[in-house]
Amino acid sequence: MNARRFLDTNILAYTYDTSDPDRQRVAISIVEAEAQAGTLTVSIQVLQEFFAVVTRKFKTPVPARTARAAIDRFMGFHVVEPTKAMLSAALDLNARQSISIWDALILVAAKSAGCSVLLTEDLGHGTSVAGVRIENPFR
Repeated sequence: MNARRFLDTNILAYTYDTSDPDRQRVAISIVEAEAQAGTLTVSIQVLQEFFAVVTRKFKTPVPARTARAAIDRFMGFHVVEPTKAMLSAALDLNARQSISIWDALILVAAKSAGCSVLLTEDLGHGTSVAGVRIENPFR
């Protein structure tokens, strides 16, 4: 079985970002490969952020019904639901390593799902935090 890789919000959002065709192509390739392998892993937080980004922050926003349909598809894969213990661990990580609470929650969710890799462009490529290696696929 393939190892799970956790996808951050920006990976999902770029699949709908027509303003950057190169990033869009890479993001679509990642999502398709992870979905095909059965290793696509996200969290409720990522899905919430995805909706906010694609419907409000793009130059040409995605219609809410389109974003909802995408989330419905993503919910068919491995979705990490937050717990009080995860929030506590994220708060501890935030205090220890000066990582934003949002990024700390992503890292804790990835670790709780058994993911060894977090795909994101938001943290230091090649570093490892809380036992999760960070990879920026757009480098």
